Amino acid sequence: MDWQNIFATRMGRMKASEIRELLKLLDQPDIISFAGGIPDPDLFPKAEFAAAFADIFASGQGTDALQYSVSEGYLPLRQWIAAQMADLGIPCGCDNILITSGSQQALDYLGKLMLSKDDTALVNWPTYLGALGAFNAYEPHFDQISANSNRPAAEYQATANAHGGAPKFAYMSVDFANPTGETMDRRARLSALDLAAEMDIAIIEDAAYQSLRYDGAAIPPILALEIERTGSIEDCRTIYCGSFSKTLAPGLRVGWVCAAKSVIQPLVLMKQAADLHSSTINQIAIHKVASTGFAAQTSKIRAAYRARRDHMLAALKTHMPDGVTWTKPEGGMFIWLTLPPHLDGADLLAKSLETQKLAFVPGRAFFADGSNGNTLRLSFSCADEATINTGIGRLGNLLKSVV
Repeated sequence: MDWQNIFATRMGRMKASEIRELLKLLDQPDIISFAGGIPDPDLFPKAEFAAAFADIFASGQGTDALQYSVSEGYLPLRQWIAAQMADLGIPCGCDNILITSGSQQALDYLGKLMLSKDDTALVNWPTYLGALGAFNAYEPHFDQISANSNRPAAEYQATANAHGGAPKFAYMSVDFANPTGETMDRRARLSALDLAAEMDIAIIEDAAYQSLRYDGAAIPPILALEIERTGSIEDCRTIYCGSFSKTLAPGLRVGWVCAAKSVIQPLVLMKQAADLHSSTINQIAIHKVASTGFAAQTSKIRAAYRARRDHMLAALKTHMPDGVTWTKPEGGMFIWLTLPPHLDGADLLAKSLETQKLAFVPGRAFFADGSNGNTLRLSFSCADEATINTGIGRLGNLLKSVV
């Protein structure tokens, strides 16, 4: 049977994640990997989760925890998230919160909700690879939105019309973005709001790293800035996506969407059709750990990741040859390198694995048009000081041999 005649045309746009493939290298003990943008498992609150799961059954919650539940999500967890959102300047109720299976599921749902074939999604250049993968399934055209300067709204509209669709949303990771580590300042966030309002499109605000700030003053989320203008989340076009994956435990797959009820309600219908609801027992456990120890946990991981970021920045300064530049993130897990124009990150990775036993992520995959091959992403979240020094030294040796 020729399955290619059976599969939907959208399958032609779907590709294996380079990051998922590179994560397989973590099983090879001789490889130093700065590839996976994953939290350090040694920093997981394992004892707290062990106690939480034990308490679920000891306290009589076991039956409910193992049963089907409502698609919107576990009510106490939604109430806790709503209180956290209020602390960020986003007053809302639990009906403005939908629990998802990680924020990745939220991106898939939002693409399904808003994108018809040939519509336009505005994304940063580069942007989160998982967002491109989620949106790609709905066959959009991608256009570039910048943190610093953008084209007039009429030009975006004309480009979308030329591709036979309409602009639907701007997707932005605003704090310590994956892959660059960069943060949109307040002016850029307000500018994005202005552009979205002029184009009458939505904003998807990916806040996966919002809790991982190491330096500088916190900047209000775009949704908070919009509420300052409108007075109510119900009148906002911004959709906030949050996650516990980078702070508590990615394996439990618990994220959330915070938005106007007019957005949450159709997403709930999608949830009902897709997987009914996220894992009940995992939501209850997340709530128990978050409600008693979220501040302590985030303080612990911020201290660890801050030190690792500082080590990597210092090592880059020591070992990188002239012509290589890099970002200096105020938080998150990533540093983004720009290499001389004649170098290609994918070719460099192949040579690095062979000669240096060092892995990183080539940058081309983060660009919707596959451009800017002379870039790469490094993650410092799972590397200690000795590993960082050794790995960056190897990268420096490799680059000095090809620059």
